[in-house]
Amino acid sequence: MRTLEVLDPGRYALVEDLGRPGYAHLGVAPSGALDAASLRLANRLAGNTEAAAGIEALLGGLSVRFTAAATAAVTGPAVEVRVDGRSVGSHAPLAVRAGQTLSVGTASTGLRCYLAVSGGIAVEPVLGSRSRDVLSGIGPAPLTAGDVLPLGAPAGIPAGADVVVPAAAPADLVVPVTLGPRDDWLDEPAHGLSAWWTVTADSNRVGLRLDGTPLRRADRFAEVELPSEGVVTGAIQVPPSGLPVVFLADHPTTGGYPVAAVVRTAALGALAQARPGTRIRFRPA
Repeated sequence: MRTLEVLDPGRYALVEDLGRPGYAHLGVAPSGALDAASLRLANRLAGNTEAAAGIEALLGGLSVRFTAAATAAVTGPAVEVRVDGRSVGSHAPLAVRAGQTLSVGTASTGLRCYLAVSGGIAVEPVLGSRSRDVLSGIGPAPLTAGDVLPLGAPAGIPAGADVVVPAAAPADLVVPVTLGPRDDWLDEPAHGLSAWWTVTADSNRVGLRLDGTPLRRADRFAEVELPSEGVVTGAIQVPPSGLPVVFLADHPTTGGYPVAAVVRTAALGALAQARPGTRIRFRPA
């Protein structure tokens, strides 16, 4: 049986695929890799379908040993990758032999690296996905040293490229958003959102928590309670503190605070790589 043994999970490592959309009516978040484009790329480089499960490693530090020959790829921010101590680089297909160890360093920018292995991580799916949902606890538990992960059968040919340039995570982000559906509950929401906000250390896969000048409720809604309603990935919810929370893949499926805007899907990957201290401003369309 082809397996992958976790020697060191690093700071925090999860099995993630492209998630389990379609279960919001059951209170289940879509989950999945926060930087979906990086997981898709890693899977293509490893010869998998883009939806195969890989490992999402927070700040790197992951180390695994292979029990069978495989093709592997590490993507996300630029990061040092070593096989049996030899530097091999990221963002390229890597031929790894049985018994060899692959280690991921710590990226100088960005937050999450992705490891894909030919055949994909074949843990038991839950509701059609192998992703971990940290809010509900659905899916495989966070990885620990000694975990042995089954691998699927290789299904394709690695998709190499002459050059795959990893994108550096910027210190400042300008994020396109669509205003609504509850922007009228706030006083000058477009102006307030376009100010600079700072990502705080309280952020996680559920959402990015931001610090800055609080948004104010419109006077006519100052004493009004909003009934809970459905929310989507990328929703910018404004709690009573006035400090926005940007919901990411493991967000609750309903919320009772006004959603001032929703981040465009194409920008979610950049938010997944935003470390605490990153400055963000929103650009309403």
